[in-house]
Amino acid sequence: MASAPSGTLVVGAGQAGLSLVTRLRDLGDDQAITLAGDEPAPPYERPLLSKTYLRGEHDRSSLFLREPGWFEAQQIDLVTGDEVVAIDRDAAGGTARTASGRSIGFARLALTTGAASRPIVVEGADLDGVVSLRSLTESDDLARRLRAARDVVVVGGGFIGLEVAASAQALGCRVTVVELTEHLMGRAVTPELSRFYRDAHERRGTTVVLGTGLARLDGRDGAVTAAVLTDGTLVAADVVVVGVGAAPRTRLASRLGLDVNPQGIVVDRQARTSDGVTVAAGDCAVGPNPFLRGLTGPTRLESVAHADDQSRTAAATLLGQNAAYDAVPWFWSDQGELRLQIAGLSMGADLSVLRGDPASETFSVLSFRGGLLIAAECVGASADYVAAKRGLEKGMTVDPDAAADLTVPLKRLLVPA
Repeated sequence: MASAPSGTLVVGAGQAGLSLVTRLRDLGDDQAITLAGDEPAPPYERPLLSKTYLRGEHDRSSLFLREPGWFEAQQIDLVTGDEVVAIDRDAAGGTARTASGRSIGFARLALTTGAASRPIVVEGADLDGVVSLRSLTESDDLARRLRAARDVVVVGGGFIGLEVAASAQALGCRVTVVELTEHLMGRAVTPELSRFYRDAHERRGTTVVLGTGLARLDGRDGAVTAAVLTDGTLVAADVVVVGVGAAPRTRLASRLGLDVNPQGIVVDRQARTSDGVTVAAGDCAVGPNPFLRGLTGPTRLESVAHADDQSRTAAATLLGQNAAYDAVPWFWSDQGELRLQIAGLSMGADLSVLRGDPASETFSVLSFRGGLLIAAECVGASADYVAAKRGLEKGMTVDPDAAADLTVPLKRLLVPA
């Protein structure tokens, strides 16, 4: 008689996957764990790929999130460079198959498959020199290209695009950022902060083009030479970096018959998928907004903090614990010397209060809804960020009428909601 399947398989060896297996061990799980990823490198710190690592300020080994030998010491089987391509399962467990033909049995399954860069569909998109940035391998390739480039075009004015733009500028490139909408980082930050970052990047020599798309890419001898915008403008380009967002990787979930939508694998507050036994977490998952003061409705977040927090909830769920994911989201973005720290989510705000002078490049934007603080966007204002994050975690708020007073530290303005 065949033995029952045992242990846990975590598909996706990024931040979320590593956090999940770490939490399983922290919670006392002593069963077998397999962490399987398609990238050749062990789990690494992805945010630095567009910043200090891209500029050559960190060596490769410093990115790895665990020391050599940690996985063996924790009795975790780490599979790298071998994508899980098929999974068969039922309520008791199942078997996964990798691209190399390896078979992995499991009783419990977690999907932390992450997201992939969205491609652009224009003439010339397949030219050499048109690149995206999501992986360590892509960062290594882009770093090499930037050091030989003069003109760089960044398509997309989100966090990754602006971080790459700042890094390319620091490496001596002439940089143009092309954003289809009228606002940089428009889906994630307030209009006030968006305007500041446009001005700040332009002060540093970057050309920012808003409200304009990419019509086509021109090339010579198979390599990109220029970007042609929808208004007819031609911009010289030795390198074109595509940063138009990321699409959740949901193929395996779909094949398992799980509920999936364009935002990701649908999960509940316990990180459970629609079959009631599989969990999913990180960039691939969409679920209830974890910030209970925020807008209701499905939310997909992309950040290290989110990956960590949701994955810890997923681990507890796999072990039968009734944990709910209800963390205050927080984010950070270094664009050159400008450090942005965000606590909470500003979507749905009905009032914004400016705390400080943007011209000084040290200020905060506090967002409110219904008189309650829901987010703080802090540029070079770490004390405000720490106070706001701790306050939101404790359910506190700030009087909007007092919020702009710089003579009083923000932590002293916090009051019970």
